[in-house]
Amino acid sequence: MSDTQLAQVPQKQTSALAVMAGKFNVEPAKLLETLKNTVFRGASNDELLALVVVSNEYGLNPLTKEIYAFPAKGGGIVPVVSIDGWIRMMNDHPQFDGIDYQFEHDPKGGLVACTAIIYRKDRSHPTRVTEYLSECKRNTEPWNMERRMLRHKATIQGARVAFGFSGITDEDEAAATPGLANARDVTPKAARATPIDPFSQIPEAPAEENAPVVEAEVVEPEPKNDMDDPALLDFLDQIQGCEDAAALTQLVKPANDGFEGAKQEIAKRAIANKAKELSVKWNKAKGGFEA
Repeated sequence: MSDTQLAQVPQKQTSALAVMAGKFNVEPAKLLETLKNTVFRGASNDELLALVVVSNEYGLNPLTKEIYAFPAKGGGIVPVVSIDGWIRMMNDHPQFDGIDYQFEHDPKGGLVACTAIIYRKDRSHPTRVTEYLSECKRNTEPWNMERRMLRHKATIQGARVAFGFSGITDEDEAAATPGLANARDVTPKAARATPIDPFSQIPEAPAEENAPVVEAEVVEPEPKNDMDDPALLDFLDQIQGCEDAAALTQLVKPANDGFEGAKQEIAKRAIANKAKELSVKWNKAKGGFEA
C-alpha cells in the first residue's frame, strides 16, 4: 500500500492502526495492507476501525483468532471474542487472582450447571457466576463436549461480572443473535495460535508462614489443557464442597500424591483460594487448617 493510499485512511483509524502496529513491530501501512488482504478482506475503513479499536482496548490479536470480525445483517461489524480471547483478558487484568470451577449434577449423574468462581486481588469475596446446561447448550459439534463448553460459558459470564468487560460477545451469542445468522468468520484459517492455558499466567500467591508446604516437581507444560482432566475437575469439585478447615485439610495430601506438575499447582492454588474463602489458615505445627 502506498503512502497516498494510507493518507486516504481517516486520521483516527491511522492512530488506532499505529497502536496495533507498534505491538507487532510493523509499519502501519504494512499492517493495514495485511488486514485488508486477510482478516478483513472487503471491509470498509469504518468497519476496520471498529475491529482495530476493540482489539486495542482489550489487548486482543485478530490474527490469532482471539477476536473475530462478524458482519451484521444490514451492515456493520460485531466484535466476537473467542474463549482464548476471554482468558487472555482475564490473565492480563492486574487484579486477576485465579479461577475455580464447581459442577452440579442431577441424581443420575447428568451435568446440570457449572459455576465459575473468580478471585480478584482487590476484593475480599470472589465473584460466582453459574451457567446452566439447559439454557446454554446448542445443537453444534463443540457442544458434544458438554462439560468443557459449559465451563467456557461460565468463564465468559464470570469475566463480564468480575471485570466489567463490555461491548463484546462470544461465539454462541453471536450465532444466536437475530441478524447474525449469516455472519462469517473472516479470520484466516492459516492464522492459529496455541490455545491459552487458563492457569498458565496466574500469578503465584505470596508466600505465607502459615501456608501449606507442597513440594512440586518443575516440569515443562503439557500441550493439552490440564483443565480437561476429569480427575482434576472432580478434585476441584471436592475442594469447593469443603465447608470447614477439617474437610479442607483432608485434601492436602491427595493434592500432593494425586497430581504432578501443572495439575498439582492448580490443585494447590484451589486449596489456597478455598482456605481464604473459609477464613482458615495453615497451622504448620499441627499439619492442618484451623480457623
